[in-house]
Amino acid sequence: QVQLVESGGGLVQAGGSLRLSCAASGRTFSSATMGWFRQAPGKEREFVAVINWSGGNTYYADSVKGRFTISRDNAKNTVYLQMNSLKPEDTAVYYCAAGWSLGLLVRTTDYTYWGQGTQVTVSS
Repeated sequence: QVQLVESGGGLVQAGGSLRLSCAASGRTFSSATMGWFRQAPGKEREFVAVINWSGGNTYYADSVKGRFTISRDNAKNTVYLQMNSLKPEDTAVYYCAAGWSLGLLVRTTDYTYWGQGTQVTVSS
């Protein structure tokens, strides 16, 4: 069993930055692929970024590439999402997720555990 708790969301002006954190409980965190997804009102949950167990491999959605950075600290059981140059279209609830399938996981169905989400609102 893994529990995930996101934090760091909030209200920010366009062009600003936020850093989201996802704290995990459970001994299997260090072997998990960790992903960030987001869901805007009326839209489906969409992939944002993913990082493999060691942190050596990452992949981003085109919409956030060059602006967002995913990282992890296995000693702290935490994964981060640094978000820079935020745009109003980045407004959504952001979720972290843990999965153990092979490869870089970009589908919601690839993940086993989910956090409760944290709201990010970017004003224009």
